Amino acid sequence: MDRTQRLILYALTLIAGAAWIILSAGTGPITQEGPAPQAGFPAPDFTLKNAAGDSFTLSELKGNAVLVNMWATWCPPCEAEMPAIEAMYKEYMAQGFIVLAVNQTFQDNPFEITPFTKEHNLTFPILLDETGETARMYQVRSLPSSYFIDRFGVITEVVIGGPMSEALLRTRIEEALK
Repeated sequence: MDRTQRLILYALTLIAGAAWIILSAGTGPITQEGPAPQAGFPAPDFTLKNAAGDSFTLSELKGNAVLVNMWATWCPPCEAEMPAIEAMYKEYMAQGFIVLAVNQTFQDNPFEITPFTKEHNLTFPILLDETGETARMYQVRSLPSSYFIDRFGVITEVVIGGPMSEALLRTRIEEALK
């Protein structure tokens, strides 16, 4: 291949690459995710329903300490931490502690959620993130992901991964209840 042919090949490659970028860019608005929710910042608000169709809105729970726990039935660490979360929920709910267990329904089997909650005797609200919007808002990258929120709606701690022990839960809950 001589120099002229090589230059033509390079030019065609550059043109094809530019065309690919332009065509794949899309016409929708450009959106940028902000920083992931973190301690010291307000918790992103959401409204989700449970299996019975009852709605729960995070911002309406101000005045309570809240644990938002993102989980799925197929997640072994999620399953392993559920007994500890249930025990802490029962221990602290009279002091204003609420658990919102947000099932990642968009990537889970919805028919396994109710048997899972019955098997583990879970009494806190199990909410269904059917579209994944709440997971995107919280930038969930790993399950379980837990967000401890104080009485003012501010995140006090983020715990990615699990399972969380009762000791860790107790410490984080007491901090959020202050």
